[in-house]
Amino acid sequence: MSLSRTLAEVRGCRLCAEHLPLGPRPVLRATTSARLLIIGQAPGTKVHETGIPWNDASGARLRDWLQLAPETFYDESRVAIVPMGFCYPGRDAKGGDKPPRPECAPTWHPRLMEALPDIALTLLVGSYAQARYLPETGKMTMTARVAAWRDFGPGTIPLPHPSWRNTAWLKRNPWFESDLLPELRARVAALLSSSAAA
Repeated sequence: MSLSRTLAEVRGCRLCAEHLPLGPRPVLRATTSARLLIIGQAPGTKVHETGIPWNDASGARLRDWLQLAPETFYDESRVAIVPMGFCYPGRDAKGGDKPPRPECAPTWHPRLMEALPDIALTLLVGSYAQARYLPETGKMTMTARVAAWRDFGPGTIPLPHPSWRNTAWLKRNPWFESDLLPELRARVAALLSSSAAA
């Protein structure tokens, strides 16, 4: 099945509509030529309103981590953005966003991944993406997974979520900025420069 047909079906999905406080608005981007895949959690309210993934403060921090200008980050011919949940899930009792809806990834990810043949680097942003795509890590914490980033080969890098809520985490783990970010930036730059030249 073609990627365009799958994307149309995802964007029309109403599978968990009754659980979504703002209603369904699936947000994702992909083309078959994409080389970089970003798998995050689920849209926040600003992303829901605009329909643009990572169009918030977390996205600004993520783009800084990657050293990508918005025009490159949003070039879907090179960068695919496929979150674990495509719609805003609502707020939890603590004031944060609820987890991604559990129906989303099992229903749609296998078809989407099959239709993205040229992905060379996948960024697993946050614990939900890591739990699904690094099942061998079992009960490891997000910190342990990110600290073990070298163990997952050249095609996968786990990252913390770039939310402001993780600012204290970043201060407690200076190795993230000193060790992981330079390698991340180098891999992303090499990958996207080669795809631009292709």
